[in-house]
Amino acid sequence: MKRMAWVRCLLGACLGISISTVIAIVVSAMLGDGTYYAVHPQLIQDMGSELAAVVLQTGVSVLYGAAWGGASLIWEREDWSLTRQTLTHLVICSLATFPVAYLMRWMDRNVMGILGYFGIFLMIYGVVWMFLYLGTKRRVEKLNQGVQRRWNSAE
Repeated sequence: MKRMAWVRCLLGACLGISISTVIAIVVSAMLGDGTYYAVHPQLIQDMGSELAAVVLQTGVSVLYGAAWGGASLIWEREDWSLTRQTLTHLVICSLATFPVAYLMRWMDRNVMGILGYFGIFLMIYGVVWMFLYLGTKRRVEKLNQGVQRRWNSAE
């Protein structure tokens, strides 16, 4: 299990860098001046140079991705209910993501930005939970049908 956690964290770290790159593209597109910003312009001002901002964002993205990668093991806890898995994953990932989003300026630094951040997170998790629930329900129904067929054929 420890080895799998390390593998997931390593894969998550790579994914974290990829996600931060996509976010940079989205932020650049939203600013709409035709320039690619590797990091949010305000982060450059905060850090004093573009290089320092990019290094910080890359390092934080590695940690961010590793947290998500490690948290993915929660979905394999068969002794937990889907609701417990979802809520635990939500708490871990939102606590890992919030400081990153705030520090990297991926969200507005005001009450509305914070409420919007958590609102989006909750909506995403509601959708994730719904799809996981429906998928699990479908698998259970197929298992029950298989058991019923065997039971009927044994009679």
